[in-house]
Amino acid sequence: MAQPSGQPLPWQMNFQDAASPVMEGLHDMHNLLLYIIAGIALVVFLLLGYIFYKFHHRRHPAPITFTHNTTLEVLWTIIPIIILIIIGIPSVRLLHKMEAPINAEMTIKAVGHQWYWSYEYPDAKNEGQHFEFDSYMIEEKDLKPGQLRLLDVDNPMVVPIDTTIRVLITAADVLHSFAVPSLGIKRDAVPGRVNETWFSIKKPGTYYGQCSELCGAKHGFMPIAVKAVSKEDYQEWLKSKTMPETKPKELLNHQENSKKGHVITRHKENA
Repeated sequence: MAQPSGQPLPWQMNFQDAASPVMEGLHDMHNLLLYIIAGIALVVFLLLGYIFYKFHHRRHPAPITFTHNTTLEVLWTIIPIIILIIIGIPSVRLLHKMEAPINAEMTIKAVGHQWYWSYEYPDAKNEGQHFEFDSYMIEEKDLKPGQLRLLDVDNPMVVPIDTTIRVLITAADVLHSFAVPSLGIKRDAVPGRVNETWFSIKKPGTYYGQCSELCGAKHGFMPIAVKAVSKEDYQEWLKSKTMPETKPKELLNHQENSKKGHVITRHKENA
């Protein structure tokens, strides 16, 4: 049976399945390093075994007294240089790919709060105002069958597939960190500063993450859910969330949420 992507699994030993080009690059880099470090460990192990056998005190009661070997010294200088070049070239390419999105097709702003996320869609204009909403973790008692404890939210970030998406990340109060493992994303959310990352998702699905910076008592209760849908479904979702000009103007209803201890902005239409 195929494993679900975009979420952690019990006793998982490897990364989550890659859902973006960046995460595919991270998988490849991880595998390359794993092969290199396994090869180094094997060579060191064999050399130690050879030394224990060759220079055992029973075979060499009188220790050998040489102190230099030019060939050996050249080899243990050149070989590490070659290994570093093999690691360095793909590393620099991957870092450049992670930091430099090319021709982003849309922008989303993620703002960390204690203890929830809010998402702004500046490209989706509604009477001159950008579209935004808050995203809270679903309490365990409210979970429906199939929803994930500590990961599912009431309002996920919805994005279209096959689209290069720029994400602007900041915080409204303390340090947070926006991290979605299957997308290869991890950026600090710093009050007064905007960090940037990007992703492009190939197939529909929901991809989960969590705040990865200790941010207070409920640090473990502000998950991230990114729902990727087809471009057609995204347009339909966008239309359902933004009010057409033919409808009455929205009234902003500010209500105090005593359970969470802060004010939530909700949209309510006139009857």
